[in-house]
Amino acid sequence: MPTRSRRTDSGAAVAEFVLVGALLSLVFASVLQLGLALHVRNTVTDSAVAGARQAALADQRPVDGRDLTRELITVSVGPAYAEQIDVREETVGGVTVVTVTVTTPVPVFGLVGPQEAWNLSGRAIAEDLVG
Repeated sequence: MPTRSRRTDSGAAVAEFVLVGALLSLVFASVLQLGLALHVRNTVTDSAVAGARQAALADQRPVDGRDLTRELITVSVGPAYAEQIDVREETVGGVTVVTVTVTTPVPVFGLVGPQEAWNLSGRAIAEDLVG
């Protein structure tokens, strides 16, 4: 009686390793990108808050807050994220509030992003010398 050749699983481990490795690499890159996007968002928001506090000081002007915000963002994540910064003062319930708004790109592939943008703001109550 002739014997049939048995099917072997030789080489299956290599194929499984490639498939699982590619999937894990994709998951790792996605988590890393999400972490980078959150870092950029938090850094820009914190810089806007710091700029609002600076502009809200009694002896400072709104342009001082804008300059500080731009400097903090440029040092932390790069100048492309500090191109559009708006500072405005408004009265809310009889209190002057300084708002710094930064329009910044959303980082999708590394620090490169599409045309989509985040509008991130920081607010602070303005000091007055009258007392």
